Amino acid sequence: MVDIDHLIKVIVEPLCQYPEKLNIVQHESDRFIEFDLKADPSDVGRIIGRQGHVVQAIRNIVYAAKTNYQKRVRLNIN
Repeated sequence: MVDIDHLIKVIVEPLCQYPEKLNIVQHESDRFIEFDLKADPSDVGRIIGRQGHVVQAIRNIVYAAKTNYQKRVRLNIN
C-alpha cells in the first residue's frame, strides 16, 4: 500500500522553488481522507499549472493509488 503523504511530497517537491516550505496536513471528514497541501505563495502557480492541468494530473495519480483507507482520498491546495 502507498503512503499518500510521501507520494504527494515526491511529486510536488521537484515543482517547488522552496520545497522546505511545503507542508501536508491530513485530516478526516465524513466521506474523505483529506490532504491539505500548503506551499510558498510563489510555488502555488507551479503546482496548479496552466488552467489547472498540473494539479489535475497530481490528483489523478493520488486518487488512483491503492490505500488502506476505507474512505476516498481528496487533495486540497491552500
